[in-house]
Amino acid sequence: MSADPKKFLYEYLNNASPTGFEASGQKLWLDYVKPYVDNYYTDTYGTAVGVINPDAPYKVVIEAHADEISWFVNYISPEGYIYVIRNGGSDHQIAPSKRVNIHTKKGVVKAVFGWPAIHVRDKANEPSPNLDNIFLDCGCSSKEEVEELGVHVGCVITYEDELTELNGKYYTGRALDNRIGGFIIAETARLLHERGVKLPFGLYIVNAVQEEIGLRGAEMIAARIKPDVAIVIDVCHDTTPPLYDKKKQGETKCGAGPVLTYGPAVQNNLLNMLFQRAEEGNIPVQRSAASRFTGTDTDAFAYSNEGVASALISLPMRYMHTTVETVNKEDVQHVIDLYVEFLTKLEAGHDFRYIK
Repeated sequence: MSADPKKFLYEYLNNASPTGFEASGQKLWLDYVKPYVDNYYTDTYGTAVGVINPDAPYKVVIEAHADEISWFVNYISPEGYIYVIRNGGSDHQIAPSKRVNIHTKKGVVKAVFGWPAIHVRDKANEPSPNLDNIFLDCGCSSKEEVEELGVHVGCVITYEDELTELNGKYYTGRALDNRIGGFIIAETARLLHERGVKLPFGLYIVNAVQEEIGLRGAEMIAARIKPDVAIVIDVCHDTTPPLYDKKKQGETKCGAGPVLTYGPAVQNNLLNMLFQRAEEGNIPVQRSAASRFTGTDTDAFAYSNEGVASALISLPMRYMHTTVETVNKEDVQHVIDLYVEFLTKLEAGHDFRYIK
């Protein structure tokens, strides 16, 4: 049966995969990737790895992270209202009036983030959403009724919003950060396989867990693989919509191609090779700079083991960490193209050191 990338994209993006609870999404991802790799495995916390040429001594990683931001049930009031804490960088300001799924052992429980009506709010001292006052209502009138549904402290909560498209040019929904990256590396594996590309090195296609709370999955899997090269895909900000400060945040935008980042964790010889491959493949790219660290799994790979030549490819995104994260379809394809262009031309054993 031939692969259906669009069907996989929608199924994968719409599946809940909160930090620490990525297993169902990882299974979907592995099932799609398995036909295109020679071997695969998972680690204790759920990072999934597909491997091409597992016996090759020179190891190259392409990596994305699989987890999405979410909430935890933290307290259930006697009246049946549920208060939450973050699991990752969830935005309290977008919560009011959002529909959510509370994941329990009995199944999904539907709930909403409630908020007082505009008619009754004090206009002179109007409250803003914050962790102290946002709450969930699952249609119960007591704590006991909530618990009978299977809801308890520690249940994880995800937004209900699913993937859709804007103007035929953009994908929009929750959790594109960074399961769209998981889609990209899976598609890279598929294209290499279908084009009959024979790589002279081991390629490790890594979908890591727990990035949103500190790059933890990447730290663990980098220690296990011990790669020579790592190229991470994550998202960055489209800074062209209103309310962004380009002088502080730089200027990158959807539709202008992948973003290649300069920074201490980025190995410059590897970065320059990516620019060269982009030029050779007529792939548009943008530039950004990161002070001290990139804030992505690039940092975990770069400083692992004895040091790994690492680089970051970013996909420009509008409205990060909301339920309407938005990316350009052509940018997605251009990242895939850049990965394929780079991997098909890399020689096994390439030494990226500055001084030899």
